[in-house]
Amino acid sequence: MGFSGSGALNGATEKLPHSIFAMTPAPARHIVQIWQLTLLLGLFARPVSAHDPVFAPGPHVLFKDGVEIAAGVTTGEQGVYRSTEPSLELTYGLTGDWAAGLELPYAYKNGTGSNDGPGDARLFTKYRFWRKDSLGVQQSAAVLGKIKLDTSAGGDPSLGSGSTDGLLGVAYGYESRKWYRWASVRYRVNGENGSGLRRGNKLLVDIVGGIRFKPTAYDKPDTVWLLELNSEYAARSEVDGHTLKDSGGTEWFISPGVFWTLRNFAIKAGVQIPFAASLNGYQNETDYRARVIFEWHL
Repeated sequence: MGFSGSGALNGATEKLPHSIFAMTPAPARHIVQIWQLTLLLGLFARPVSAHDPVFAPGPHVLFKDGVEIAAGVTTGEQGVYRSTEPSLELTYGLTGDWAAGLELPYAYKNGTGSNDGPGDARLFTKYRFWRKDSLGVQQSAAVLGKIKLDTSAGGDPSLGSGSTDGLLGVAYGYESRKWYRWASVRYRVNGENGSGLRRGNKLLVDIVGGIRFKPTAYDKPDTVWLLELNSEYAARSEVDGHTLKDSGGTEWFISPGVFWTLRNFAIKAGVQIPFAASLNGYQNETDYRARVIFEWHL
């Protein structure tokens, strides 16, 4: 089962008055189109079987031959710069413990100028190497990897890093009827772009807690409230082997969020709020980041 519903989506879109889409800002149009496509795919979905945090990764994988469709939007501000990135993600369960997928973003960047177009595509995989089930509790751990490809459109400001980057990490999760907790460590190695710039490698560490205040039946809406602690440490960037003094450093975020599910459909949303930073030289600190994700299991 693939993206055969996209034809029906295009037909439905063409029946709407042209003036409606002409008056809608470009970011909103793309977000609406992704939302319509995932609604069509959701008609064939299966139950959502596990939870992962909003910003941190978790150990959740799919059942064998399972498919997960996720449509999301991530936005944020850093000084005068603002970015918005709707994306469509497809994940496939290779086995009951191993999943792999593809994420296709579309980027909007604003600052001293504005630009939009396809962002850097990402290939990812996750393997659950440990799982322990007991009465009302499941614990698991997984290793994960991601490759960010240099596929973004050109222009200024840049819509991507201009390099191929890789990430490796490990994630742990504990899920019960009431309490949740996760922990993860990731390390990203950045490549060199065409201008000789190599952004500093980055270490990401996350601790997350969650609570379900009221257990519900499967056919009823279910809500888990989340609180994440996210830290990011970046090494200094280099240009042609020369270190840039205004680069690298550490930022800490407190990130409240929510995970809402109903049968085979889920919504994840959260906001990253910075509360501490130690950046090298002169750099803009992150003002905020926000994310919302719609998920279906097929």
